[in-house]
Amino acid sequence: MPLSDKDSAISTDAFFATLTRIRNVILPAAARSWLNTPRGLLTGFILVHLGFLIFAALLSLRGEAFSDTFIYRDWARAGFNEANLSGGPSPWVYPILALIPMALAGLAGPGPFFFLWVLMTTILNGWGLAKLTDRGRNQDAIPAGWWWLIFTLLMGWLGFARVDGLTAPIVLVALAYGVGRPFIASVLLAAATWVKVWPAAVMLALFAVVKNRLLVVLAGVATSAVVVALAATIGSVPKLLNFLTQQGDRGMQLEATFTTPWLWLSVLNIGDSRMYMNTDINSMQVDGPGTAVMSVLMQPLLILAALLVAGLTFWALHNGKLNGNGKADGGVDRTELLLAGALTLATAFVVFNKVGSPQFMVWLAPAVAVGLAHSWREWRVPAAMLIAIAVATFFIYPLFYDALSHNNPLMAGVLTIRNVLLVVLFLWSVRRLYSLGKKTSASVPALKES
Repeated sequence: MPLSDKDSAISTDAFFATLTRIRNVILPAAARSWLNTPRGLLTGFILVHLGFLIFAALLSLRGEAFSDTFIYRDWARAGFNEANLSGGPSPWVYPILALIPMALAGLAGPGPFFFLWVLMTTILNGWGLAKLTDRGRNQDAIPAGWWWLIFTLLMGWLGFARVDGLTAPIVLVALAYGVGRPFIASVLLAAATWVKVWPAAVMLALFAVVKNRLLVVLAGVATSAVVVALAATIGSVPKLLNFLTQQGDRGMQLEATFTTPWLWLSVLNIGDSRMYMNTDINSMQVDGPGTAVMSVLMQPLLILAALLVAGLTFWALHNGKLNGNGKADGGVDRTELLLAGALTLATAFVVFNKVGSPQFMVWLAPAVAVGLAHSWREWRVPAAMLIAIAVATFFIYPLFYDALSHNNPLMAGVLTIRNVLLVVLFLWSVRRLYSLGKKTSASVPALKES
């Protein structure tokens, strides 16, 4: 069915007008004006991250860590040598560059590990916010900076106690460089991919959109060559690609989108479905009729979804109409197409993944944050959906994960709502890509380059 030429934002105007009225009641005009300044945004950044740093310092003083940083700390203490570990997942479930921040956090011993980890995340978040707003000089991007901070706060420790939290601001910076500086963007994305695989989705979108694709390829090859050289210096070349093989046999994770039917079969005690902990990889999984087959199918399904989205992005680039000046530049605003493609591919990496860890939600934020800075009106719908996803995810983990893993129907309902929102977000993103290919978007100035 062909899509209407009507602006999709019109149907949401009433909803966002209501949100604006509520905000205006809560915040007086003077407060709104101050918050929309570089100083106000900087104050918000300091307050949000100071809270996490203080909590991390208190735990570190007691010799503790939090969530996955317990595992990272053990790996660093063991010198990333599996022979020195007493069990549990291998450090090589991650790409090799993920071990660098773990090693840095462990330089002073296990005591301050968690605090140093949170400090590194804070520094990277600061870099991302500075680039997003052109160090506060881009007034129009300040609301996008506030959205990024609110999302960070709602995601809580999922953005500060996992490797994913380190990669998200790097991807944000890469997207801010975007089509204007594709080589720099590609180097950042390639480096982030060697920390956690998901930035490869954004790199694929960049490759699809830029004029000089050779730069993207060269940046990826050069960065990977440096990584291989690093692996060679520490004698780890044989383990370099272990992260691609060590998770192939895992089952359907509890929180994964496609696990939802078996989640409810387990909750309702139907068909011998059950939840269990896979101690080898520290993951809660669901087993039941058909889960083994679905687990095998998920990897090719994810690859197929990524290829189809990449193909749609290529199509949108070459099928768009002439721009407002009557000059053909590939059919659409390339920055807008990059951001839409990045969000669609990142969402596909979440929706079609048999691993559904709650920290994966941070993968979706960089494209939305940069999108809001590029065109607030066009990106406010996915921004609102992602805030709802973050709230639901916070209830799932860390608040009530124990209840969820013990077949609590209320928390199963929350997880189901979250997963439905992810599917809706994916469909919105696909529709956005399609609409970009069918008509030319209004000209919107891209982010300034710093």
